[in-house]
Amino acid sequence: MTRLAAVTGAGGFVGSHVLPALAAAGWRLRILARRSPELAFGPRDPVETTPGSLSDPEALRALVDGADAVIHIAGAVKARSRDGFLAANADGAEAAARAWRETAPGARFVLLSSMAAREPQLSDYAASKREGEARVAAVAQGAPFAVLRPCAVYGPGDRATLPLFRSARLPVQVVPGGEEARICMVSVWDLAAAVAAAVEAPAGIYEVADARTGGYGWREIAAALAAAAGERPEGEADGPPAPARPAPTLRTPRPVLQAVGRLGDLRARLLGPGMVGSGKIREALHPDWSSAPERQLPAALWSARIDLAPGLAATARWYRAQGWLRP
Repeated sequence: MTRLAAVTGAGGFVGSHVLPALAAAGWRLRILARRSPELAFGPRDPVETTPGSLSDPEALRALVDGADAVIHIAGAVKARSRDGFLAANADGAEAAARAWRETAPGARFVLLSSMAAREPQLSDYAASKREGEARVAAVAQGAPFAVLRPCAVYGPGDRATLPLFRSARLPVQVVPGGEEARICMVSVWDLAAAVAAAVEAPAGIYEVADARTGGYGWREIAAALAAAAGERPEGEADGPPAPARPAPTLRTPRPVLQAVGRLGDLRARLLGPGMVGSGKIREALHPDWSSAPERQLPAALWSARIDLAPGLAATARWYRAQGWLRP
């Protein structure tokens, strides 16, 4: 009989890509949702929906009942406050883990965390992801589970990185960090494949990055974004040509970035959370978001297939097709 994977967060950016990756690996799928979602990147085969939310223990038990794998993806990348992040990323992870241990203890459990959890002092988001890992471990009480810590993720459907593609077409690219900073990147397609592979992985914490586990410099990322955003649309001879050389980059002074972060904090309190706040600025200024091959999933199970330049180019083409990015 086909194995059953119970998935939270299936309607989000990453989750919507994970579902077809799981289906391709032969899994039958059951997802938790308040209502049946329209899955932009969903698999062709039907997906069973369990109505409910992470705050509903009965719905969680129904979700995982009979599952061979429980994959917790749901979470928040923005919130009004530390309590909001903890509610989404720690309370939610604990609730999913409790349903797993109480209802489907024989299932494999996979928690999607973040590389930010390495540095919980930087932001409320990072602290909440680290706390989510700790709570799952406490609930597991020694039962094996896998944690995935992806680095910066990009790909179709992601609105968080869309402003970077738009700004990449400006005459000057503004970057937050210095020459020494290293940032890992990974496409959502590779991350989705890593989640599907993690079900078979030994218990542990794994980082997820593309083949450049040592990371990229800010100038290199800016150049790749500019090339992707400036690519001439296929079949449009009069489309904008790709830039002949990378646009000049300008490092933003730390005090300016910190002021932007404080404005973001104020906006969150008054109008609701945005992507940029003091915590996100501290994350951006952190000099070492590199990884290493030994921190990745076993090579026999997974390896990244998509390099940065073609991955960003494919993402930009998707944005243009949706009308999110000007041709």
